Amino acid sequence: MVRFINLTLAGITSGMVFAAVALALVLIWRATRVVNFAQGGMLMFTTFLAWSVIDRGGSYWLALGVALASGLVLGAVIERVVVRPVENKPPLNAVIVTLGLYVLLQAGAGMIWGDTPHSYPPAFTIKGLSVAGTRLLLSPFDLFVIGAVAAVMVLLTLLFVRTDLGLRLRASAFGPEIARLQGVRVGRMLTLGWALAALVGSLAGVLIAPSVFVGPAQFDAMLVFGFTAAVIGGLDSPAGAVTGGLLLGCALSYVSGYVSSDLVTFGALAALITVLMVRPNGLFSASTARRV
Repeated sequence: MVRFINLTLAGITSGMVFAAVALALVLIWRATRVVNFAQGGMLMFTTFLAWSVIDRGGSYWLALGVALASGLVLGAVIERVVVRPVENKPPLNAVIVTLGLYVLLQAGAGMIWGDTPHSYPPAFTIKGLSVAGTRLLLSPFDLFVIGAVAAVMVLLTLLFVRTDLGLRLRASAFGPEIARLQGVRVGRMLTLGWALAALVGSLAGVLIAPSVFVGPAQFDAMLVFGFTAAVIGGLDSPAGAVTGGLLLGCALSYVSGYVSSDLVTFGALAALITVLMVRPNGLFSASTARRV
């Protein structure tokens, strides 16, 4: 029973990190209807900037602030300089652009910081808590990860559902021409969508860095698992991204703990196929009317 509880706690912690990456993908999808394959490279680059701050004697919190601020700027710049020119082109163009951007960021990081992975300190101790004399796989840093991602999900949900800004973001994504007729500055909304997504991705990079180290290719698996979580939850739903992340994190933890760690990737694929067979658009996708 203790093993099951520990595997569940480990799954929740890793699932919240997957959820943070999924939230970043969902944000861009909601704002621009583009799947951002460069998300892994963007969060890797901003995490390297945060690592540079710590390597020069800066505090964890200063590094976190640098990562979030640089993510905000990087997302806005990429939307205006790289994505905007292909905005009205076929969707495949945007996909190729984001893939090319990912390669560019990975190569640039390797040239600046080298290919050797660097350790990244956690904000709090990673020593598991003791309950009734039993050591659990849940540390103060894990609680920080869970709380940070939950807070981001709540804030994003409130932004999209309760605010005029969220309404303009949604209108710009689903009906840009109609939004323009209503006076919405669609270009600014798209830039804001990318900036917010990059900010959330930067948070995910800093949260996962103590576990995977910081290197040009260290976050590739996070992008795969984050994309899987986003698809499971439904690409349109922040709550679905978090739910998908938790389901995926627990499923992979059980596979790794009860079967074999070598089958983790297969477990992710199996979870994705199972959900898509039941709900092709994801667990939290909105129902759409179909004209016959």
